[in-house]
Amino acid sequence: MTGRGGEPAPRGLDPIGPTGRWGGRRRGGGHRDPALAEALADARDAPDGEARSAELERIAAHADATGDDRSAVEARFALIEGYLLHGERWRLVEPVRRCLAAVDRRPDLLPGPDAALLLRYQRYAVESLLGSPRVGLDQARAMLDDLAARTAAPAGVTGHGGTPAGAAGHGGAGGSGGDAAVVAELRCRIADHLGDEPTARRWFDRWSAAGAGPAGGCPGCAPARRAELLAGWGDHRAALDALADAPAGTGGCTEQPERALAAGLLPWLRAGEPERAAEAHVRAYRRHRREQAAFPYLAAHLRWCALAGHPARGLDVLAEQLPRLDRPHDDLSAMEFAAAGALVCALAVEAGLGGRTVHRPGYGDRPAADLDVATLGATLLGLATALAGSFDARNGTGHQSGRIASWLAERPLAAPVPLPPDDAPDDDPGDPADDGPPADGEPRPLSLEMITAALDRRGDHYAVDAGGTVVGRWGEALIQFRRAGERGEILRARAVASRRLPADRLAEAYAFCNAWNHDRLLPKAYVHDLGGELVLAGDVSTDLAHGVAPAQLTVLLDAAVDTGVAYADAVAALP
Repeated sequence: MTGRGGEPAPRGLDPIGPTGRWGGRRRGGGHRDPALAEALADARDAPDGEARSAELERIAAHADATGDDRSAVEARFALIEGYLLHGERWRLVEPVRRCLAAVDRRPDLLPGPDAALLLRYQRYAVESLLGSPRVGLDQARAMLDDLAARTAAPAGVTGHGGTPAGAAGHGGAGGSGGDAAVVAELRCRIADHLGDEPTARRWFDRWSAAGAGPAGGCPGCAPARRAELLAGWGDHRAALDALADAPAGTGGCTEQPERALAAGLLPWLRAGEPERAAEAHVRAYRRHRREQAAFPYLAAHLRWCALAGHPARGLDVLAEQLPRLDRPHDDLSAMEFAAAGALVCALAVEAGLGGRTVHRPGYGDRPAADLDVATLGATLLGLATALAGSFDARNGTGHQSGRIASWLAERPLAAPVPLPPDDAPDDDPGDPADDGPPADGEPRPLSLEMITAALDRRGDHYAVDAGGTVVGRWGEALIQFRRAGERGEILRARAVASRRLPADRLAEAYAFCNAWNHDRLLPKAYVHDLGGELVLAGDVSTDLAHGVAPAQLTVLLDAAVDTGVAYADAVAALP
């Protein structure tokens, strides 16, 4: 690959830098192996998948052995981002643990913003316990205790490894109420997962009394997370009160208000407000039916269909979403989807709908098949039971199996109410993960489909590799578009000039990049020394955490292409 990240090297900057969060950072301190840095840049550019992860792990291990702490942390940050982007949170624990250990030894490795980011990754690693039985209970508890210690010490008190609390690796929080909320929430959710409701309620009260902290997750989703817990304990009115206490608006969260609507489906139904629940289901499912990241909320929609007396609607939802069960968000969401689907099938049979068939596409070695409702229900029940048993074997309790059994014993709560009309466009459902372009004025989470749709509207020619990177050639520039960040919310555009310079013109290449960066905003220019020749490239990164409208995305792509071509033309014009 030619589009490696980096930045100009004079004045102590590394000539070869990884892409993403690390590009453009001043390194300082410690020996860096140029060959290792080049291998890391290559790995960052490789398509996502097991081969890329294995190479990053190899680089991190080699960096550990040679004492190159920076390369080790950079490689593991790349691993963490990849795991988050592709729904593999259960793999976070080890790279996060090793990053924390490195930062304890070398507090200078991370500036303040990335120290807070590492704390957030530590939270995600603890949460992975809830999503998969592949994470050890003691392992996650130890990481949570470590998170509590890092965020509880007052400023000026020495933390782990002699690092002052509040320095890099300790979040700089000094034991704020927000950090107390992070730990209380995680302890509450773990206790609830194990079936220890009294302990969970005690931690729930502490969590509710504290504010939001830097590692506390999305504050806009906190009311929905509380409502989900309260509903699970049978406190349906309290769950609705928690949703009502949410701040006005979405707080910049791209998952709202649909996540809160999904959290309120069963509480509204059980509280005697079936019409409001029906409106919430139609509105929220309009979005959740398409977004891959919304898979964990589908169980609530299926359970609502079953308990609100709409088994036919439940079968329609199940048939549409069944392919996503082969690539679930995590094991917990797969278990809950399967259990809710089994409930829908059981009630559909009781309602005389057992003659319907549902097509299940082939996946791996499993052939495609048309299953009758009873057979599909039995298949889903077997999957849910097996996953619940795996969680319980790890946890040493029977809580998850009991929870699934209680779901399957439920029956409709009231006579069905008419569903409100769905005013969304009547388009072909197709692949549930294929979210077509929304209206130009509506901000949506950045997706690969939005990028390719914008390029299609421009009439550009491009290719998409296995890792989801869009690659095309515009004049003298090879330009790559990809998503980065923990949720794929960062648009990264990299332009690589066709012309390469001989290695003996390195000083001239640095001077050209420095002049470009001084005079122009975009793209950020850098040079990559391949040993025998120099590659000149440019990079533009835009944080779209609050979503982007297709019309706005088109403007961003226009700017990336125009400035990338101008940069490549300037390189071609060098003497």
